[in-house]
Amino acid sequence: MKLQYIEPARRWTEALPIGNGRLGAMIHGHVESELLQLNEDSLWSGGRKEWEAPGAKASLQAVRELLASGKYAEASLRCKELMGPYNEAYMPLGDLRLHFEHGNLASEYERSLDLRDGISRVGYTIGGVRHTREIFASYPDKAIVVRLEASEPGRLTFHARLGSPLRHRTLSEAGSLILRGSAPEYCAPNHQNPDEPIRYGEYDTTTAIRFEGRLGARCEGGAASVDHDGLHVRGATAATLVFCAATSFNGFDRSPLTEGRDPAALSAGHLADALERDYAELHRSHVDDYRALFDRVELRLGEPLAPAGMPTGKRIEAYGGGDLGLVELLFQYGRYLTIASSRPGSLASNLQGIWNKDTRPTWSSNYTININTQMNYWPALTGNLASCHEPMLAFVADMAASGRKTAATYGMRGWMAHHCTDVWCITSPSGGYGNGEAHWASWTMAGPWLSRHLWEHYEFLDDLRFLRERAYPIMKEAAVFCLDWLYEDEDGYLVTGPSTSPEHRFHAADGLAGVSRASTMDMQLIWDLFTNCISASEALDSDCEFRDRLVSARARLYPMRVGRHGQLQEWSVDFEEHDVHHRHIAHMYGVYPGRQLTRRETPELFAAARRALERRGDDGTGWSLAWKIGLWARFGDGNRAMTFVRKLMQLCETEEKNYHSGGIYANLFDAHPPFQIDGNFGFTASLIELLVGSHQGFIELLPALPDDWPAGFIKGVRARGGFEVSLRWTDGKPTEAAIVSHAGRTCRLYAPRPLTVEESGGATVETTAEGGDLVAFATERGRTYRIRFDG
Repeated sequence: MKLQYIEPARRWTEALPIGNGRLGAMIHGHVESELLQLNEDSLWSGGRKEWEAPGAKASLQAVRELLASGKYAEASLRCKELMGPYNEAYMPLGDLRLHFEHGNLASEYERSLDLRDGISRVGYTIGGVRHTREIFASYPDKAIVVRLEASEPGRLTFHARLGSPLRHRTLSEAGSLILRGSAPEYCAPNHQNPDEPIRYGEYDTTTAIRFEGRLGARCEGGAASVDHDGLHVRGATAATLVFCAATSFNGFDRSPLTEGRDPAALSAGHLADALERDYAELHRSHVDDYRALFDRVELRLGEPLAPAGMPTGKRIEAYGGGDLGLVELLFQYGRYLTIASSRPGSLASNLQGIWNKDTRPTWSSNYTININTQMNYWPALTGNLASCHEPMLAFVADMAASGRKTAATYGMRGWMAHHCTDVWCITSPSGGYGNGEAHWASWTMAGPWLSRHLWEHYEFLDDLRFLRERAYPIMKEAAVFCLDWLYEDEDGYLVTGPSTSPEHRFHAADGLAGVSRASTMDMQLIWDLFTNCISASEALDSDCEFRDRLVSARARLYPMRVGRHGQLQEWSVDFEEHDVHHRHIAHMYGVYPGRQLTRRETPELFAAARRALERRGDDGTGWSLAWKIGLWARFGDGNRAMTFVRKLMQLCETEEKNYHSGGIYANLFDAHPPFQIDGNFGFTASLIELLVGSHQGFIELLPALPDDWPAGFIKGVRARGGFEVSLRWTDGKPTEAAIVSHAGRTCRLYAPRPLTVEESGGATVETTAEGGDLVAFATERGRTYRIRFDG
């Protein structure tokens, strides 16, 4: 279970990622001059500032009047008045370079990332001496650890240097090499100075985040020294390098200058603690911590096609999605990246997780919250990594706190956010003070979608205290905003406006437009939020009056419509799409990740949604292809889903922007292109949807098994209701299953074949038929129930 290569990385998308949630590195594996490109998750440009557009309430009313009169293109232009600055950008911390004095004529070269222990390794032979490196990012020790060994005593000599593309300086102190610097300011000033030019790349020390990285070493044999030129190890047999870093970021609502943390004290403390431990201890604590998460889930689909030593890039090129072992590897890679980029205490994963080399990254490597950030966390719960979901929950709480002000500028209560944000939790329409486009900047439904993560965390873990104290208050405030944002149309329905279907446009009578009223996605998101709040109120047995308001409002939401092609309409009017094959398929939210549209409950709309997805075509960027796998899983068509598994698992060797092609790079990173990590996370989550479903109030085994996977097993995935599911199948049918009850709820199971339920001790458990192919049985917390299929 590893990524493997026989040559160093030629480009960033061949380097291998490690991370501990907060610190990340991309390892290139060069022989004579190794490069670790470094990141720290809170190192962003800019600082806290005001961003709300003046006169937003009046502009909103003007836009709504234009929409009511059918002037959609004019309304789209008028939305520019509501736009604040572009959001800030995620920054690279710097580089750790190791220069060796053994030359470059290496043989027996190998490079790998082992998903079983979360360690990247490099090995090669020069002059009869075997040189090896082990590199990992330790969560318990808050450090990146580099272990270097030579097979002969005294043959390890190298020089380590730190640098950064940001403003910085290096110095030495108490045996450590120090990298100290600050992030730039990128945004335009504010509305008070609209004519002042945007200051790209300049530094503003009054707002900038400061950072510090520290490198220390322990040698076995030889000697280590530090000076202005770097850290030097001479004549050693082995050496352990430890890198720690911190920033002055102290929350989205605090100044990193006047209220910031001390990055020097933090990095020095972490380094001192880590250097007190020898390599064996550092290695053991990392592996124990990592495997406690990674080992929870196993997947076996069949025998791999590729020979054992085949380089991963060549393997993708030769076999792609036809290699079942490679599918398993990409599945587990998504779980690895979740563990590496999102741990308790870290920030939420951004568009590139935590890995970024550019000072002007594509899409600012931001939090795009009209799907991409949410998709980052699709596998956290089903993939049995609930603790890795914690940064997302904290992120939503911060967004709610920030979004109250944006809601108030529209004259609304509660909280809201638009389509993208940054570490400063900007919630206004991020559009460069009118330089943006309404079809992406004027989306207003981030609150309902982000709130779904709070509700699902409860659904999967059945934690009433979490629901009462953390989730429901934020969900309720998002619902309060929606109640205020909705307004009555000419037919008495409750609609939204301006309303977009991210990031798509349509042809209206007055031209190409991006905003309308009551887009299908808006209505699905609000239905979803209201339904979850109603269920939360019932679970908590509280807030009955508010619950009744939501029930009443939900019944008046503008209904979904079937268009002239038999498709689920994307907008309330059956407009002609600007791009029928657009990568966003926003009106599919109610199918996946939502659950409003199902074959059982809404067969006509479900069929129309399927028709709409068919019309979208088979192309798409990496994350879009991953989403389509999950959608076809919900439609119960595993073979159709395999079309997109194969497309996504094509080797991509270009990083140029292309909105209609995806794939994966040689290091398995998802290709937007360029890189976007949500496709990796979406792939992992969508594969689980093919094998285990639980969104309809019951567990379904093999809801969309592809014919290409006739036999296999999956172990340890999670289902709603507090259940953990393991399953084995043969000839396309389940043969045995085990369900662990972590909450003691009644288990409802879709069972098209006769079955028997037994406790782990062998006693038969009584099942109750619930109509059709549904059966139910009572469970006790902590017990395992084995399912035997009799037919």
